[in-house]
Amino acid sequence: MSGYGAFQVVAREGLARAGELVTPHGVVKTPAFMPVGTAGSVKGLTPWELARLSPEMVLANTYHLLLRPGVEVVAELGGLHRFMGWSGPILTDSGGFQVFSLSQLRRVSPEGVVFRSHIDGREFVLTPESCMEAQRRLGVDVAMALDVCPALPASRKTLEQAVELTSQWARRCRQKLPAGELPLLFGIVQGGLDLHLRRKALEALLPLNFDGYALGGFSVGEPAEAMWQAVGVLAPELPAERPRYLMGVGTVRDIVEAVAAGVDLFDCVIPTRNARNGLLHTSRGPVVVKHARYRTCPEPPDPQCTCPTCQACSLAYLRHLFLAREAAYVVLATVHNLHFYLTLMRKVRSAIIASRFAELRQVVLAEQAAAVEAS
Repeated sequence: MSGYGAFQVVAREGLARAGELVTPHGVVKTPAFMPVGTAGSVKGLTPWELARLSPEMVLANTYHLLLRPGVEVVAELGGLHRFMGWSGPILTDSGGFQVFSLSQLRRVSPEGVVFRSHIDGREFVLTPESCMEAQRRLGVDVAMALDVCPALPASRKTLEQAVELTSQWARRCRQKLPAGELPLLFGIVQGGLDLHLRRKALEALLPLNFDGYALGGFSVGEPAEAMWQAVGVLAPELPAERPRYLMGVGTVRDIVEAVAAGVDLFDCVIPTRNARNGLLHTSRGPVVVKHARYRTCPEPPDPQCTCPTCQACSLAYLRHLFLAREAAYVVLATVHNLHFYLTLMRKVRSAIIASRFAELRQVVLAEQAAAVEAS
């Protein structure tokens, strides 16, 4: 593997860490936020715009690529990197979350999941083995083990069943994709808000020597404060010599609180989805572009921002494009929101290295609190 999978913590401040993960398509500098490119594309961005934003790693989804265009098509055309025109690292979610959200369209057994496509009703079978083979054929850098992700709140029995099945599937995923082979493989710790079950799940995963460990099943209906408390306890208990990934969680406060607990990787649709829906993230808090107050506003969304959108566009222009449903608005807003998130992560990393993260954390949390109060 030529050192692939090696992870080094280069700086610490408290539990917060700055690290480097070696992958076949480059070194991922953490803490890092992964833009979500579900179907092989970050919504609203061309490949060259994504390259200009320069995220450390991009996330795609095995479930959606399995349905269309099909893993075999992507593999035949040279793998996901070539297919989507992105040369940096890619992590693929196993598709477990998407499958288990299709409660009326799937059947679960210890062997795997039988589900029907939400697109055309075709039947698919997803097992730990086929999930690993699909991600291998996609040619990604990091694959996620197939897991069971119950929505919260959930009964104790439901959580126990999810942990047990996730543990069984994790062993089969590791057998199909042994240590030392590519792609790198991350295991997923489930268990809801039950710390005992979470620890039981982690105990089952540790002997499998995964290349990274993820906390799944958060931000699925539980109060934010409960999530922060659980992550604050659990993240430091994940192996210190491996990357720690908090899946699908991504408000600014979520990220800063989780970094303080020792989390290294994040993904979330919030910045791209909010962009499409008319909400811009700024250093002054969220900006809702359709508001009448911006009809003649000559200022950019964020005077402190150096993104191409803020350098060229006024809020009045962006409001006009949004109300006129011009496609250019989605591009401009997505570029801005992802620039905001990726810049935040670079500031966080630099602050950890400079032993100033505690100070930065207080500033960011105060800004977020002020923005909420003002809204």
